[in-house]
Amino acid sequence: MEERVLSGQSNNEERRMESSLRPLSLDEYVGQHQIKENLKIYIQAAKKRGDVLDHVIFYGPPGLGKTTLANIIAHEMGVNIKSTSGPALEKPGDLAAIISNLSEGTIFFIDEIHRLHPTVEEVLYPAMEDYEIDLIIGQGPSARTLKLTVPKFTLIGATTRAGLLTSPLRDRFGVINQLEFYKPEELCQIVLRSARILGVSIDDQAAFEMASRSRGTPRIANRILRRIRDFAEIQSNGHINLPTTLQALSQMDIDRSGLDRMDQKLLLLMIEKFDGGPVGVETLASALGEEKETLEEVFEPYLLQAGFLDRTARGRVATDQAFSHFGKNRNKTPEGGPALPRLF
Repeated sequence: MEERVLSGQSNNEERRMESSLRPLSLDEYVGQHQIKENLKIYIQAAKKRGDVLDHVIFYGPPGLGKTTLANIIAHEMGVNIKSTSGPALEKPGDLAAIISNLSEGTIFFIDEIHRLHPTVEEVLYPAMEDYEIDLIIGQGPSARTLKLTVPKFTLIGATTRAGLLTSPLRDRFGVINQLEFYKPEELCQIVLRSARILGVSIDDQAAFEMASRSRGTPRIANRILRRIRDFAEIQSNGHINLPTTLQALSQMDIDRSGLDRMDQKLLLLMIEKFDGGPVGVETLASALGEEKETLEEVFEPYLLQAGFLDRTARGRVATDQAFSHFGKNRNKTPEGGPALPRLF
């Protein structure tokens, strides 16, 4: 799959850049108002009791700020943070080694927590509940169980696939938060803030235009800002104005609804070849030359949220909004029902 400007996924180079743009406190954090206000209360209460914060999990599409919130919580609590990812913890010993070396109150952040191996997850349960780890020493008849006490810590998990979390793991989190897509006004604030940090001169109109095409995702808004900064360096002496922004967005194939060429290809395939559907995701994946998981995890979340696509029991359906976006009409029978299949 080719690189997409509008993808919520990030690479290593982008993560390093993002670290300089991330807010350090809940007051600086833009958006997710209800989650932010609740976290303020939970953090203040935990600090007043002199206790660790309850285990927290954040779920939602990539790029919405799950990692940022984990770092903010550590900063607000005044403790260290240790970060890893589900796929990196291959054996129970890997998890035990990390947890046993945590200091009191440390935030232990696991990204992609839904990808934990079942044997690793089993070790995590007593650590979360009782701050103990049960390890098996040796093999065969001489094997014995060792109970190891670990410091009190707060586990923060992040996942883009909440449905893949096992019930026993999900039930052990005291605070469960779903991150929502951002409004254009919120993303505009983020773009203006990032521009100040990067030392980029930008007009408010240009910032809002970027925000409105960023698919409700801060990571995408910041990526578009960095790309348009390059256009501005060549075309407008480094200043980002509306004409430069519109030209750059056009050259990057990002339309006014936040759809890129690959989104348009998917929707036009459904509209022109399948009259809007319903059509199975496997059929779409084969026609596009993509993996089924890619469609479900990369393409569909925004198209569903923006109202261009529906999931039904019979398959995916392009909505009337999708037809209208491309100036197409859905074929119907004179009675207004769905078009009948051609037999000859």
